[in-house]
Amino acid sequence: MRPLVRKLYYLPHDLLHNNDKDLVPPKGNIFVGSGDFKEQGERFLKHFKEWTHLQANHKILDIGCGIGRMAVPLLDFLNEEGEYYGFDIVPEGIEWCQQNITKRNANFHFQLADIQNPLYNIDGKIKSTEFVFPYEDEQFDFVFLTSVFTHMMPEDVERYLSEISRVLKVGGQCLITWFILDEQSKAQIQNGKSEMPFTHEKGYYRLMSEKVETANIAYEWEYVKNLYKSNNISILEPARFGWWSKREPSFDFQDILIGQKTSKLA
Repeated sequence: MRPLVRKLYYLPHDLLHNNDKDLVPPKGNIFVGSGDFKEQGERFLKHFKEWTHLQANHKILDIGCGIGRMAVPLLDFLNEEGEYYGFDIVPEGIEWCQQNITKRNANFHFQLADIQNPLYNIDGKIKSTEFVFPYEDEQFDFVFLTSVFTHMMPEDVERYLSEISRVLKVGGQCLITWFILDEQSKAQIQNGKSEMPFTHEKGYYRLMSEKVETANIAYEWEYVKNLYKSNNISILEPARFGWWSKREPSFDFQDILIGQKTSKLA
């Protein structure tokens, strides 16, 4: 798979943001969920800085980068040594990012992945279970996914987490959002208090809809913990659970786990 990114000259940091309005896509083009585009990106950058070891010179991978919501605030954070890579399955998002973000900083790379998806890319040529991230082993200091595993079936999640472990440096960290079914969230669901009921039980995961399985998916906590362990990723305490289940305390809408790669996979 060839990158769709043009090589551009690096722009000095003080020239990056002469026209900030160009860094917000037209409202009708934003396909990454509701909420304020800039506020959500800035909120997650705050999470990165407070909860992970992310540094300005790190190499970062954004899985499911969409239309640049998380990339935009990183323009002001990364220095000349830092690099950002993002891939997504929606061509319009990648094109917007290349035209509006990469032109400001050539260290920001965006790539289209032609992966099958029933919501966004039904005619994709590559199955998620067979997708190999187009990056070298141990290339990244930090990998993150926001609202990606919440829309992926178990076999796809397992493939992606294996690839995350492969491309992470030993000691590198990942931030991933989930819908996690632990005792408290399940009690909230059972008592009718959760914003998202996940009524369709499938063993170690639940669905919001059986008609569109990938609309929203929640996973049993034990399954998630075992999945991290099998990929040599340690979950760093505390887990930061979200307000989707209307639990207290909560830190964001979805549940957030910080993982750290402990060793190479055998």
